[in-house]
Amino acid sequence: MSTYQMLAGFAQTWGLLYFIGVFIAILVYALAPSRKQGFEEAARIPLRED
Repeated sequence: MSTYQMLAGFAQTWGLLYFIGVFIAILVYALAPSRKQGFEEAARIPLRED
């Protein structure tokens, strides 16, 4: 196995795990009940008349 293949396999495996972890962290952030009110207020911003 060449160095390139070894590094490519490492990057593919750990890169995938890294992005899965980031995706789960974003889901936890977005779906946390404590953030619901802030997101609802932000969703109403375009509908406000100044």
